[in-house]
Amino acid sequence: MRLSSVTNNLGTTKEKQTYNLSLSMTEYLDLNTIVKLFPQLNDKQLIEEMRLKGRILSLETGESLLQEGQVIKNIPFVLTGLVKILRHDENGQMLFMYYLEPGDSCAMSMICCMGMQKSRIEAVTEEPSTILQLPIDSMEDWMQRFPVWRVFVMSTFAMRFEEMLSTIDAIAFRKLDQRLEQYLLKQKEAKGTSVLHITNQQIADELATSREVISRLLGRMAQEGLVKLSRSQITVLF
Repeated sequence: MRLSSVTNNLGTTKEKQTYNLSLSMTEYLDLNTIVKLFPQLNDKQLIEEMRLKGRILSLETGESLLQEGQVIKNIPFVLTGLVKILRHDENGQMLFMYYLEPGDSCAMSMICCMGMQKSRIEAVTEEPSTILQLPIDSMEDWMQRFPVWRVFVMSTFAMRFEEMLSTIDAIAFRKLDQRLEQYLLKQKEAKGTSVLHITNQQIADELATSREVISRLLGRMAQEGLVKLSRSQITVLF
């Protein structure tokens, strides 16, 4: 893990994809970069304060950004990569909730900050990621001073609420084979590829079921031509 402060200097950036950027070696961020990733925050004064008060966190695949029960001191904004949001029950069973992609922030972190609560979710990087961390003590001040920040926070809440409702609906009303198809489709869309490097045990953990059940369902999907299976790899064909 590599950590550095965001400075007030302008630096060059190189676009990787539509919403991805490759930070320079000094890891500076300029105004245009932040506006491109977070167009709702198009206020020069706000962005300048984000740059001055924020810090850059560089994480490798599988590193923890946030753990359940952790005291939240910063709100994460994803600049590059992919972050997976998970929830655990009292028995340690895991449930996949949603992804944070470049241009996203974590609504659950914001909610916990506003309620002065500890984290109720776990955030883990799915691939190498660059995160802009913003201190929670700035959030209330920005809510009062910047209308664009209020709109961004409310829209983030609304989007994640819809995703959580979708997760609840899947658990309550859909059969496991349907949930598996939805899970694979989300993985495909989030990672931008049909080839998923993931094990049956990982899927089982995130769908709160057993590896044997997932293996059986994937075998059936392979027979139906929906997926192609190989060792620790699934190719989604739908």
